[in-house]
Amino acid sequence: MNRNLSFLQKFGKMGCMGPILDAFQPRPARLFMTVVLVYLIAGSLYAVYTPDWQAPDEPAHYNYIRYLAETHHFPVLKLGDYPAAYLEEIKAAHFPPEMSIAPIRYEFHQPPLYYLLATPVYWLFGGALLPLRFLSLAVGALLLVVVWWTVGSLVPGRPFLAVGIAAFIAFLPMHLAMTAAVNNDPLAELLIAIEFLLVIRYVRVDSRPEGKEEFRLLFLLGLVTGLGFLTKSSAYVTLPLVLAAIAARHLWLDAPPPPAVHSLKAVGIFLLPAMALGVPWWLRNLALYGDADFLGLGRHEEVVAGQLRTAEFVAEHGRLQLVHDFLQTSFRSFWGQFGWMGVLLDQRLYQALVILSALACVGWIVWAIGRWRNRFRVPAWQWAAGGLLALSALFTGASYLWYNITFVQHQGRYLFPALVPIGLAMAVGWREALRRERALLMGLLVIVSAMALRAGGMLPNWPLLMLAATAIAFGFRRVLPAWFDPAVQAVPYLLLIGLDVVSLFLFIVPQLRV
Repeated sequence: MNRNLSFLQKFGKMGCMGPILDAFQPRPARLFMTVVLVYLIAGSLYAVYTPDWQAPDEPAHYNYIRYLAETHHFPVLKLGDYPAAYLEEIKAAHFPPEMSIAPIRYEFHQPPLYYLLATPVYWLFGGALLPLRFLSLAVGALLLVVVWWTVGSLVPGRPFLAVGIAAFIAFLPMHLAMTAAVNNDPLAELLIAIEFLLVIRYVRVDSRPEGKEEFRLLFLLGLVTGLGFLTKSSAYVTLPLVLAAIAARHLWLDAPPPPAVHSLKAVGIFLLPAMALGVPWWLRNLALYGDADFLGLGRHEEVVAGQLRTAEFVAEHGRLQLVHDFLQTSFRSFWGQFGWMGVLLDQRLYQALVILSALACVGWIVWAIGRWRNRFRVPAWQWAAGGLLALSALFTGASYLWYNITFVQHQGRYLFPALVPIGLAMAVGWREALRRERALLMGLLVIVSAMALRAGGMLPNWPLLMLAATAIAFGFRRVLPAWFDPAVQAVPYLLLIGLDVVSLFLFIVPQLRV
């Protein structure tokens, strides 16, 4: 620490500076618990104040729970379960009580695990919506705990980084809104995060043929993968992830590599519980929907005939417009585009988010360059674990692109299964960009970028003012004492908390109330 903090430490021996020293040396575990507490408070506000059914697909998910709770049978997706005209009408009317949500059933093809967990809550509270929203919120809190453990396993000795990633996931406005609504996304994300945790521990473990720990981890990986099969198709990313982890473990990390039979045994141990959980549901879907439609996605494509298809959009507007809309809407809806994609934030808020994202990207590039220069100091297992996280993000991004090849579904929330690697990149990027020793360089970069964009006619007045303020803030950052560093590093996450409040009370509630 610097001289100021050393002085405080000496003065603290007198017994009167304990609370102040705690402020300058925050404890990571305490900060993490604060993040979870603030998340629960903010999420509760979203659950209570977001008007009923004003979250994407919430009526369809609720109807699945209601059907299962009242009939004690799994639903079957049929033609007519996506009443396109009625859905547009009820959305435009903001879901008034006199218009029933009963016809909205297009999520009936989903795997059953989330709905089985939600059914007792439905019974206990008589089908009330708010307790079901709180169930999703509780799952989101468990996700934060698993993320904390995961980052602790990936980068031991960097607890503040774990706090940053958990804070990003907790306070990302669109993610907060989704974890305060009735849907199966939070459970799928929780299972994916657990898989990340187990994968990281797996690539670190001794992989001898007689290793009991490897057997245990492989079985658990298979169990969690199977539960993902029963939760949501987005969780299927865990299957190739674990297979890649086994390959990395046996072909790279182990020296010498084990016999091929040991690798096959490892794959078998993993696949046994995964297939045992997934196969019965797949056979059920094959019997109902036929045509090798073991996920029910083929039937879903038939049912949602009213959705806008990409080919139709391209025929009317062209490919350039498609790319523009895809990039713009994906960015906005990743950060916050609420309701049924109808509630946009003020344009200036999105511009500020572009600046925050750009700073994170620059910081991440600086970190990546430094990491590459010191690559031989990084343990091989850590390279493998980081590569597997990046691979999972690529899988999620590829599935998002693939979905948009068929339907116009530019919803950035479909990238949330990759929030752990995305959050890691954002937290690392902000940490590096906000370092005190880089403040002048970052301020200069902001000024040069602003001048270049302005000269090219690509920078309106408001973004120009925001960039100027950012450059001034970096200059001020350089002269701040080092003991302000924790507060400076917290700025992006505090801004996200402010954006959560603004999004709910200045945009969501006013625009969606009946």
